[in-house]
Amino acid sequence: MPTAVKPHRIRSCSHTQGSTRAHPHWNCTQMDSPEQKITKTVSRVDASKESMANSRQVIGINFCGPTPLMWRADDLKSVRELGIIGTLVGSLARQPRQNTRLGRPLELLPEEGRLLADMGRAAVIPDSTNEDPEVNPEQVEQYHAGLENSFQEQGALALEDRKATLMRVMTKKHNENSGSQEDSDGAVRDRLEALAHGFSFPRPAMAVQLCTARAGLSHCPEVRRFLAADWPIPRDERSETRFRVFRDLRRQGFYLTSAGKFGGDYLVYPGDPLRFHAYFIVVCISMDESMPLCDVLAIARLGSNVKKTVLLCSSGGSQEDDGEEVVYTSLQWSGMV
Repeated sequence: MPTAVKPHRIRSCSHTQGSTRAHPHWNCTQMDSPEQKITKTVSRVDASKESMANSRQVIGINFCGPTPLMWRADDLKSVRELGIIGTLVGSLARQPRQNTRLGRPLELLPEEGRLLADMGRAAVIPDSTNEDPEVNPEQVEQYHAGLENSFQEQGALALEDRKATLMRVMTKKHNENSGSQEDSDGAVRDRLEALAHGFSFPRPAMAVQLCTARAGLSHCPEVRRFLAADWPIPRDERSETRFRVFRDLRRQGFYLTSAGKFGGDYLVYPGDPLRFHAYFIVVCISMDESMPLCDVLAIARLGSNVKKTVLLCSSGGSQEDDGEEVVYTSLQWSGMV
């Protein structure tokens, strides 16, 4: 039974000059000055404007075949706020030899990517590897000249480091052994000259600077429409049914992830999957598709074993009709009576 909390009154303690401590059982409230109120109001307005600007940010999606991938951390945060979960499939930079904790990229379901595109929030980032850039001979010569200069500088630094190491070792041996100063200096000079003539810096040991670039995604509406036009996701009857079911459940406020481990199409959560367990296993079928009785019994018993309700979801109408209703049929295995 829920318990009611008794309301209490907050007293404002006022003390005269010379009083330094209030009553220990009073809750003292401090009133803000007009300047502080204005500052807090302006901060809230700026924060709301920034959140609105971030909410309309274009989400860039890369494609590996038909699979949508997201790489940018800001995009991952934006789609999470939109209720799109996805699956992290990348390895961590500092722990690449484990698969317990994964990182970017975020793999989206085809329905998740298409929903973002229909909302006008996603755009396909063009693959620059398929383009043949123009080769400038002058830039090629400058690049090779820079590599040669870097090789010479690294060779000189490696020689100096080798000489310093040799001097340190020879000095230590001279201090341990008793001998004349002139003989030891001559031996050091001979060793240094031999090192200078015989030292060669191997080219494979040269450190090479990798030239990288960060490609930004334009927020221009014309560019966004151009990029969104190239969306390599098949749209057959099966994919249309899955997408309509996914979109309808998302409009009702449910969160969805893949249900491959449970023999279905989606797992349906009442809230964020980090806070809730899945309630339903969604199986998408067409209105005119027949389902064998053995399959119905198998999926019903599976849902009972994992404490989830199985939903058979169908969507009628043609691919051009976006207003048809999605029909849901729940299955629960109750055993023999």
